[in-house]
Amino acid sequence: MRAQASAFHFIRARALEHNMPGTLIILTAPSGAGKTTLTKGLLERDRNVQLSVSYTTRDPRPGEQDGREYHFVDVATFRELRDRGEFLEWAEVHGNYYATSRVWIRNQIETGRDILLEIDWQGAQQVRKTFPDAVGVFVLPPSFDVLEQRLKGRGTDSDEVIGRRLLAARGEMRHVGEFDYVIINNELVEAIDDLVAVVRASRLRYRKQHARNLQYFDFLEQD
Repeated sequence: MRAQASAFHFIRARALEHNMPGTLIILTAPSGAGKTTLTKGLLERDRNVQLSVSYTTRDPRPGEQDGREYHFVDVATFRELRDRGEFLEWAEVHGNYYATSRVWIRNQIETGRDILLEIDWQGAQQVRKTFPDAVGVFVLPPSFDVLEQRLKGRGTDSDEVIGRRLLAARGEMRHVGEFDYVIINNELVEAIDDLVAVVRASRLRYRKQHARNLQYFDFLEQD
């Protein structure tokens, strides 16, 4: 019975998403692989993509602003929102909570906006239950040594935190096979080009073209 119910909800979600003109792009990477830089490059190149602003309980880093990089909330507020069912997905990462607004994501996609969602692999699994047509992109570093150098080069974390991030990265990268596309961030310009290409290609899928440009498919209804 439980399996049948799960299948029903998946089919229903697929049917609803079929008619949504916008696309949800999931971008996942271990800490230090360059996800934030790639995101910035994509948003500069493609004005039709909007970044989903997640909730987090971690402290803001230098230069970050509430409502721009994240909605920064305390643990009590986060748990209250979670318990009310406000989140599409949530997870605890490196001792902090992260989450995505469910209602906001659906509203944006229904109106034809393409939304970029930066989340970890656990969050990606949760998101696919509601948006099975989401496009998954995983970013890999060219090597583990390069990943360590990048983490140390940021100068924002202690050696203990860096050690935890490196340990977590090995497990995170084992989930790369769950994603539709893989970008190896060796040369930044090429990696941004690849991400832009993935987003543009996602718009050319039949379901999205049909939902966005119904007037060009009128012949399908003609006898």
